[in-house]
Amino acid sequence: MPADLAVIGLGPLGLPLAQAAVAAGIPTLGYRTGTGPEAGSLSPAELRRMLSGGFRHATNPAELGRVRTAVICAPTPRDADGGLDLSQVEAAARTLGARLRPHTTVILESPVYPGTTEELLRPLLEEASGLRAGRDFHLAHSPSRVDPGSRAYSPANTPKVIGGLTPACTESAAAFYGRLTDKVVRARGLREAETVQLLETNFRHVNMALVNEMAVLCHDLGVDLWDVVRCAETKPFGFQAFRPGPGVGGHSVPLDRTGQPGSPLRMVELAQQVNNRMPRYVVQRAAALLNEHGKSARGARVLLLGVTYKADLADQQGSPAREIAMRLMELGAAVSYHDPHVPSWSVLDRPVPRADSYYEAAADADLTILLQQHRTYDLQGLSVKAQLLLDTRGATPTGAAHRL
Repeated sequence: MPADLAVIGLGPLGLPLAQAAVAAGIPTLGYRTGTGPEAGSLSPAELRRMLSGGFRHATNPAELGRVRTAVICAPTPRDADGGLDLSQVEAAARTLGARLRPHTTVILESPVYPGTTEELLRPLLEEASGLRAGRDFHLAHSPSRVDPGSRAYSPANTPKVIGGLTPACTESAAAFYGRLTDKVVRARGLREAETVQLLETNFRHVNMALVNEMAVLCHDLGVDLWDVVRCAETKPFGFQAFRPGPGVGGHSVPLDRTGQPGSPLRMVELAQQVNNRMPRYVVQRAAALLNEHGKSARGARVLLLGVTYKADLADQQGSPAREIAMRLMELGAAVSYHDPHVPSWSVLDRPVPRADSYYEAAADADLTILLQQHRTYDLQGLSVKAQLLLDTRGATPTGAAHRL
C-alpha cells in the first residue's frame, strides 16, 4: 500500500485533515476533486514539513484503491437555488468507487444534508465497485470541525464525531480517528452524525444574526453593545458570547432546509436574511458618518482595512468586504484597501488600489472602515491617525472610534 490514508479534496476541510494525519505519522495521499484551484493553501514551510512527513499528492486515481482509509472532503458550495451543490461529492464517489477494494474504510466529511451518505454516496460507491457497504467495506460520516487559524483548537484536541452505517463501520472509523484526536464521540448512526454538522453550523449563524440585530438596535438606542456583551458573558450559565460584524463569511454555510421537501428551518432562514443585510447596514452607517462630518459618500476616499473573512488568514471565502466595497463604489466613493494577507484585490472586475501603509492611508482617507482585526494592525495608533474610523469588530479602544 502506498499510504494508509487518502484525503480526497484538498480544500479548507481536506488540507487540515491531511496535515493532522501526517503529523500523527500516517502516510497520506492527497487527491484533488476538481481541475480548478481549491480553497486550501499551504505556506512553503508547511508544504515542506508535510512532504518530509510522508505526504504525497496523487495524480493517478488508481492510487486511491491502495489505501486503508479514504476520507472525502469535497467542497459543497451553494448552488443557484441556495441549496448544496453535491456534484464534487458525486465525482469523488465515482472516482473512488471505481478503485475501491474490500475492507477499505470510506468516510465522508463534506457538509451534506442528513441522509446523503446512505442515499447518495453509498449507491455510487456500490455501483462503481461492485462491493456492498457494511459487508465488503466500511462506510461512515464524520462532520468536519475545522477552526481555521485557531491557536487554541487543532484536530488533536477537538473531539471527533463518528457515525457509521453499521456498528462495525462506526468502530472502524473510530479506530482511524483515534490516531488523530484525543476523543472520539460515537453517534447513533449516519444521519445523526450528518445532522451534528447541520446543528453546529446553524447554531453559529443564528446566534450571529441575533447579535447583529442587537447591534442595529443598540445603535438606535444609543447603547454600547460591546459593553452589554462584556457584562452578559460573565453569566456562568445559559449564555454564550457572540459579537457582531459586517457580515458572516467562511465555508460553513447555514442550511435552512434539510434536503427533504416540506421541512424548512424558518429560524435559520430568518438568520440568513439578517446576516445578509449587514454589509448594506455598514455602508449606510458609513454614509451617515460622512454626512455628519459634512462630506458626501460621492467622491469620498474610503479605506477598507482587512478584506478576508477571518482575522490573520488569507481566505476571502464569503467575506462581506466585497459587497461593502461594491456598494460604496455604487455610491461614488473612491475605495482603497489594505490587507497584509491579500496582495491584490478586484471588485466588479476592477482592481482596487492597495495602500502600502495603512497608517498613511488612514490619515489621508475621509473614512476608514475596520472590517477585520488582523494581528498586525496597531489599532491604538490607527484610532489616532484616522480622520474618521468606523470599527465593525469592536476591536479599537473604547471611545477611540465609531463602533458598529
